[in-house]
Amino acid sequence: MLNFTPEAYPQLLAEKAEELRQQFAPLQAPELEVFASDPAYFRMRAEFRLWHEGEDLYYAMYEPGEGRKHYRVDQFPIAGRLINELMPKLLDAIRDKEILRFKLFQVDFLTTLSGQALISLLYHKPLDETWLEQAHWLREHLGVELVGRSRKKKFKVKQDWVEETLTVEGRQLHYKQVENSFTQPNAKVAEAMLEWALSVSREEGLAGDLLELYCGNGNFSLALASHYRRVLGTEIAKSSVYAAQYNIERNHIDNVRIGRMSSEEFSAAMLGQGGGFRFSELNLADYDFTTVLVDPPRAGLDEDTIELVRRYQHILYISCNPDTLFANVEALADTHRIARFALFDQFPYTHHKEAGVLLVAK
Repeated sequence: MLNFTPEAYPQLLAEKAEELRQQFAPLQAPELEVFASDPAYFRMRAEFRLWHEGEDLYYAMYEPGEGRKHYRVDQFPIAGRLINELMPKLLDAIRDKEILRFKLFQVDFLTTLSGQALISLLYHKPLDETWLEQAHWLREHLGVELVGRSRKKKFKVKQDWVEETLTVEGRQLHYKQVENSFTQPNAKVAEAMLEWALSVSREEGLAGDLLELYCGNGNFSLALASHYRRVLGTEIAKSSVYAAQYNIERNHIDNVRIGRMSSEEFSAAMLGQGGGFRFSELNLADYDFTTVLVDPPRAGLDEDTIELVRRYQHILYISCNPDTLFANVEALADTHRIARFALFDQFPYTHHKEAGVLLVAK
């Protein structure tokens, strides 16, 4: 595995943390709270090309750079143990099954701490009932959920999701995770992120109602629900909204509501630039938001959303891109200061950093 050096992980994490401290020093950020990953077997997701050489087939990944040279992957120690167990079992199962292996070019694994797994098989050929019959056998043989994909078509052998169970401050939370939808790749660090957000809310005296933008499948909404009177989350992806609604019922939570709107739509409506039926359905007069939580994509917050969150006393900002986080926090610096600052090492052995800040109105 390229750049996989568990013995060097503490030093690599220290260097990553120092880079983040230096980057945010101009914003007078407080002491950085650092949350480490397990040094091995930490990823719940993995994607591999499938290479065919005569009768042999094996997993492959591409080296960085423009050459696009591939290398063979028999085991993948940054992925969870269940993925490593399933990798050879899948190849052994399909090696002499021509219908399952022919034109198969990619395999995606999604696993959970709760021991569930979903495998997606991607093909350069149409899939039919004959494939589906053998896929049913494969699903039972491996004890996993199975999905086939071909030319923008998706075939669910039974279901296209698994259920993750995260333990947060001793409480178990259950999350539906749908194939090909966003989930946090490092589940143990995801637990640490939720516990940090809860501790921030409690220790900093955050209360009232919580507004969450980019809420996904309700990851933060459900964990924080017990600390707030009411929680309203917004999310644009239909599959994530459905998963969030399932998760609310699955966890017996009655004070969280999810609205299907993008952050940009919601912010524009809140700033008096339109609205529409979905916005009016949210009944915002019922809420008294004192805290807003945002977990945007790498591009960060758009200008309207920055102006919207500026209205709130507390802003909890989770970011997968420190550069856009810095730019957004700098834009808010005239009204808010950084009260808490954290690094969550979702992606060991890479330059990627997941960060969290609590901004408090001056």
